[in-house]
Amino acid sequence: MLPIEKLQALTAEHQELQEKVSDSSLMSDARKFRDLMRRYKELTAITDCWKSYQNTETELAEAKHILDTEKDPDLQQMAKDEIAELNQRLEQNEAELRDLLIPSDPNDEKNAIIEIRAGTGGEEAALFVADLFRMYSYYAEQKGWKKQVIDASETGLGGYKEVVMQLNGENAYGLMRFESGVHRVQRIPVTESSGRIHTSAVTVAVLPEAEEVDIEISDNDLRIDVYRSSGNGGQSVNTTDSAVRITHIPTGLVITCQDEKSQIKNKAKAMKVLRSKLLDLQISKQEQEIAQSRKAQVSTGDRSAKIRTYNFPQSRVTDHRINLTSYNLDGFLAGNIDDFVQSLRIAHRNEKVNE
Repeated sequence: MLPIEKLQALTAEHQELQEKVSDSSLMSDARKFRDLMRRYKELTAITDCWKSYQNTETELAEAKHILDTEKDPDLQQMAKDEIAELNQRLEQNEAELRDLLIPSDPNDEKNAIIEIRAGTGGEEAALFVADLFRMYSYYAEQKGWKKQVIDASETGLGGYKEVVMQLNGENAYGLMRFESGVHRVQRIPVTESSGRIHTSAVTVAVLPEAEEVDIEISDNDLRIDVYRSSGNGGQSVNTTDSAVRITHIPTGLVITCQDEKSQIKNKAKAMKVLRSKLLDLQISKQEQEIAQSRKAQVSTGDRSAKIRTYNFPQSRVTDHRINLTSYNLDGFLAGNIDDFVQSLRIAHRNEKVNE
């Protein structure tokens, strides 16, 4: 049974919000107006589906009345066919409503900041950072997202100690969020002469891009240092103090950026990452509190958990959270990861349904 009283209350709330969103005076408070529009959008989807459900119920009652009162065999058969179709539509409406009634995460619509860092495995881990960087770049192209590299630290053999990038586009964080964790790779490194398989690890952190209205940072809490850029970068690298290091004193978070030739641009990028990290700390704390009350398979608050293994000799990739395996590793690294992404989202939704 659907929660009728709750749906009626949400319909009333939607009508109230419909009046509020047309009030131009609310636009002066950016945070309040943004939250108001997000809630209005959620409720519009729910009320539209609820109206469709009610209309289908009405049509079903009319079809049943025809079946009970009409004597004509042709009309009775038409009524039976219509009843079967309407019952199927009613089930679909109910399933959609139950899904819509699960509280959505407001961060899902945000852009995503991806941090990929080499863990155990030395140069081989750094090379796999480059593989994952390319994989997510290909996936972003498929989704029509815009990619922006915020910071990168290259190694001699074409790998990266770390890469920080931002993906801008519809539902970027909502799709990428479950990539956070430890990614393990098993293969013969290019540096291995004896042909032995090595196991290395790379950590991925996915942060929702935080806006200024999400996180307020006091200038007194910041220590900002500038220095000369290092590594590849062309003109101006190693000649001007364009690189920026920002330390958030209360948390000890340190953010560096040297991707741009401009100190101002590097500072803006670093502040963007800092805000997102502070928002992520809030989210992680909430997830850990939830994890204490239930065993979460997908949305675990433990960001150090091993989530996936990439086995090159067997061309196999396995996600350990949902026991999903593919034997098309080349295709996976070419950005064809959507089956895994959607399966993880469904598992997460099912967790919420069972809460």
